[in-house]
Amino acid sequence: MAEEASKELQNKVYEAIEIAKASGKLKKGTNEVTKSIERSKAKLVVVANDINPPEITMHLPLLSKEKGIPSVVVSSKEELGAAAGLDVGTAAVAITEEGDAKKILKEITSSLK
Repeated sequence: MAEEASKELQNKVYEAIEIAKASGKLKKGTNEVTKSIERSKAKLVVVANDINPPEITMHLPLLSKEKGIPSVVVSSKEELGAAAGLDVGTAAVAITEEGDAKKILKEITSSLK
């Protein structure tokens, strides 16, 4: 699996997801995220590292890189699900429309380079 992001970056990512949830659009779950990457609709892909088996999400960072979409690996599917407004954990989230999260998304992508 890809290397996990720093705590500071993970917190920024969760914040961006929460803002995008309120003012933009999110895709939640491995299948939806895969589709949004393949269609080049995703602006940022976030994958949880604690998914079992890891094969479920292994392709997402690679597919993102291939399409030139920034991706971040976070430690917890529960935190990722909570940030996306779900009562359960989720393996992956894609921000498809950033809404008010444009500025924070720029910060995240520049720190990934």
